Amino acid sequence: MIWPNEARDFTPWLLQNVDVLSDLLGMDLVLDVAEHPVGSFSLDLKGYDETTGEVVIVENQLEPSNHTHLGQIITYAAGTDPTTIVWVTTGFRPEHRAAIDWLNQRTDDNTRVFGIVIRVVKIGNSQAAPNFELVAQPNDWEKQVKKATSSAHGEASAMVRQYRDFWEAVLEQIRANHPEWTRAQTSGAPWCNTPLGLSGVVLSMAWVNGSLVTQIYFDSRDADLNRARFDWLREHRSAFETALGQTLSWDEMSGRKGARIVLNSTFNDISATERWPEMITWLIEQQTLFRGTLSAVGGVAALRDIRPL
Repeated sequence: MIWPNEARDFTPWLLQNVDVLSDLLGMDLVLDVAEHPVGSFSLDLKGYDETTGEVVIVENQLEPSNHTHLGQIITYAAGTDPTTIVWVTTGFRPEHRAAIDWLNQRTDDNTRVFGIVIRVVKIGNSQAAPNFELVAQPNDWEKQVKKATSSAHGEASAMVRQYRDFWEAVLEQIRANHPEWTRAQTSGAPWCNTPLGLSGVVLSMAWVNGSLVTQIYFDSRDADLNRARFDWLREHRSAFETALGQTLSWDEMSGRKGARIVLNSTFNDISATERWPEMITWLIEQQTLFRGTLSAVGGVAALRDIRPL
């Protein structure tokens, strides 16, 4: 047995090997809390999707699915308000697989439930190794169609679809030319983030007040850490903007938890689909420049060492 005990062995292993779930789910997943308290219970793992900032929770079982864990998952979801719920077991009973499918069909477009089966495989004389299989997942297309048929949400749905189509076009180019940047599939939000290798700091592509921007976004749960990192980079503003070759907007986002450094574009109409190739080229060029410029001023390594006062 690779993990003799779920809480002492498997949960810490998954926390340290989050890439396994990231690859399987197609998201840039960050797991930052183990045994998160929800009332008198403890959720195995809690984190977020770095692309969207949405909450992700994970519940593990080194045994087949059971009613107890199904109830716990619903309790944990009520206490953490996640967008993504992941249930990992050694096997799903038919009624629990049906429960996941029912939840995905009945919940809104901001709730996704995944069922993952974990197995241990051994080939010949090789060491035993874990194998994860995604056996239950939401049908996003059905959700989009369902939402679009509602007259109350028709206009919002059209906007969500437009964002989704635009970011999918962007991500298609990134997957083809810079696959190391992100695992993200797509997003129906006005933004699409790519990680920089440091939790709490992302390189964000976004539509802000109708205009397309590229920005470094400080989105740690710790507002003081965001401000400290922002201030450190602002102290190097001259060198940063010189290396980038462009003037930036340094936004403290006063009164809010985050902070950002923004580069504006001349694009101000996402509905101009004929200009999407230009927009995508601009976004990828700026992503490349930002990453190189960050490295030139000490970048992620320096930001990692910063502590709030």
